[in-house]
Amino acid sequence: MGQGIAQVAATAGWYVHLSDVSAAVLEQARKNIQYYLNRHEAKGKIDKGSAASILQRITWAQPAGDVTGSDLVIEAVSEDLRVKQKLFQSLESNVASDTLFATNTSSLSVTAIASALQRPGNLLGIHFFNPAPLMPLVEIIPAEQTPGAVVNKAITWMTQWGKLPVQAKDTPGFIVNRIARPFYSEALRIYEEGLADFKTIDQAMIQYGGFRMGPFQLMDLIGNDVNYSVTETIWKASYFEPRYKPCSIQKRMIAAGRLGKKTGKGFYSYSGVNPTHSSSGQKIPSWIFDRILFMLVNEAAEAVYYKIASIPDVEKAMCFGAGYPKGLLKWANEIGIANVVNEMDDLFNTYHEERYRCNPLLRRMAKENSLFDLTF
Repeated sequence: MGQGIAQVAATAGWYVHLSDVSAAVLEQARKNIQYYLNRHEAKGKIDKGSAASILQRITWAQPAGDVTGSDLVIEAVSEDLRVKQKLFQSLESNVASDTLFATNTSSLSVTAIASALQRPGNLLGIHFFNPAPLMPLVEIIPAEQTPGAVVNKAITWMTQWGKLPVQAKDTPGFIVNRIARPFYSEALRIYEEGLADFKTIDQAMIQYGGFRMGPFQLMDLIGNDVNYSVTETIWKASYFEPRYKPCSIQKRMIAAGRLGKKTGKGFYSYSGVNPTHSSSGQKIPSWIFDRILFMLVNEAAEAVYYKIASIPDVEKAMCFGAGYPKGLLKWANEIGIANVVNEMDDLFNTYHEERYRCNPLLRRMAKENSLFDLTF
């Protein structure tokens, strides 16, 4: 992730100081960036001859080296609160008083990271998506201490870098990782109940929803260990909110070493077979897609209701960060808010679990026969 962010910044014309505690990792990062820039140049994605000039804008240091004069310092170290706090503490005295610090955390509290600094208002979250040079979205997450001027500066810079910034409240999972949880958890729940096998569930999301990949294919690609960890982190940080409860099936997969593509086996086997084209041979029922979609829409409504993000930013985040074929709130308008409410109530009446409670915003909108305002 760090090398990808460095490539993005240098391509945008910034001079970049890239560092790592490992000289070997740093050298591999240099080779990787050179390879990707040369490939982009060969494909005409960047001007001929610009690969070398972009690479020349990056300096390499092991460990941190001199960051004096930096306008922006971005960390992409391990997801450990204390590690991130100590890193920023060690750098704070070596930069100007108006230097911005940014954490690329995907799950930790930005406010907690900022609390370790002498100037906590200089820090915010800038969450890139992997691979950073290709994924357009960045989530901008102010800490409680971050003033609006710092947020605006970060948004301006990310726009100049060619990114699409969206702003999120400092809550577990921010926008994408929070709203996307039902794509995995409800698919696992359907599988856990024996209502459909994982191939059928994947095919339902692809066939009826137009998703590029089904949830089990995507969990295998991300890594079951990584996916489970994100779910567990959000669940715990949300005071064990039932909607984010991890699934024991995925935990057993991890214990068995079936992490997905990186270990050669997850929900699918990767011994020369492309699981994207796998089929269970069963008739693909549309209710699978409906159930997962209703849960996703409900989660998107939660984000709007609790002002985690605006309607435009929720829609942009899920299309350009999660790669959904359509904004969830646009989907809600098309299928009818009242239909979503009715289906959520049916699920709640069936299971009597809080995970299926309908968001109050949807319920109010159904009563008023209103739609989400998507004119942006």
